Amino acid sequence: MVIETTSAKETFEAGYRLAQSVHPGQIYCLNGDLGVGKTVFTQGFAKGLGIEEPINSPTFTIVQEYHEGRLPLYHFDVYRIADVSEMDEIGYEEYFFSDGVCLIEWGTLIEELLPDSTITITIEKDLQKGFDYRKITISNGEKQ
Repeated sequence: MVIETTSAKETFEAGYRLAQSVHPGQIYCLNGDLGVGKTVFTQGFAKGLGIEEPINSPTFTIVQEYHEGRLPLYHFDVYRIADVSEMDEIGYEEYFFSDGVCLIEWGTLIEELLPDSTITITIEKDLQKGFDYRKITISNGEKQ
């Protein structure tokens, strides 16, 4: 599935709409360059789960937990992971195989740990189509 957005609000809404249909145990790998809108998409995703508290990228904490929505959200940012063994230290399996939903920014850095059922979301810019244009590609169960 491909979604094209032309504003941060539309990128937020794309995340919101996707969260309406998520199920316990699903893992989403969120890919895209710095500044492409991963956090905006995640904020919409969290809102779609009914989470009202502020959502920020957990760049230095690796994972942030949110429990107030219809499903727990485990928001990972693995950009600073130097070695996949660091994921063992935070107990990633407890998150991946839980009753919550995992959203992992920079998931390609830990690809060998992701189950085959991981849903990949890639956000790309195309400045020829406008500064705020985003192409959001969702690939069900196909790690890229």
